[in-house]
Amino acid sequence: MRSIEVVARTVDEAITEALDKLQAEREDVEITILDEGTKGFLGLGSRQAKVKVEQKAPIYEVKLEAAIAFLTELLGRMDVPATVTGTSDEESVELQVSGDDLGILIGRRGQTLDSLQYITTLAVNRQGGQWVRVNLDIGDYRAKREESLRSLAQRAATKVESSGRRLALDPMNAAERRIVHQELQEFAGVQTQSEGQDPHRRVVILPK
Repeated sequence: MRSIEVVARTVDEAITEALDKLQAEREDVEITILDEGTKGFLGLGSRQAKVKVEQKAPIYEVKLEAAIAFLTELLGRMDVPATVTGTSDEESVELQVSGDDLGILIGRRGQTLDSLQYITTLAVNRQGGQWVRVNLDIGDYRAKREESLRSLAQRAATKVESSGRRLALDPMNAAERRIVHQELQEFAGVQTQSEGQDPHRRVVILPK
């Protein structure tokens, strides 16, 4: 966060000058009046006003800090030694958990990981402001899972194309189903659709 101190004849003039130098709006800063100044008597003993104006951190940076703090505390309460790092932009917060023996945090087919992501999202957005999406990965599980799903989708599509029979994959969450649908969009011999209700909803691959 940038901050400056400005001295001027009045508090309002000092604030205006500071906002101009920071190229910021009043709602985007925090203002501290260091000295209200005084006009003195007959021009004697006058003292100029002094303010400190500090730019607020963007809301997505605030939510990143909140997400890291929340998840770090949660893992501590679970007695799981791990390090939480992350990045953020205006749309999402990306969190990465690293450490040893983190399989307990991933769970079967990533179910525990999805639950941790969900409750962290709720905790971060509970404080109000612009809603941001939280994407959580543990030990690069999601990247490895995506690669595995794309390979699975290609193998299954090849089987459907050669056999002419539909094939239903195992139940997946919405994000994983999306990966399969996208992977097979350009596969000429098949089409995909989702069937069933969560948590048992699955991708079905059909011959064209």
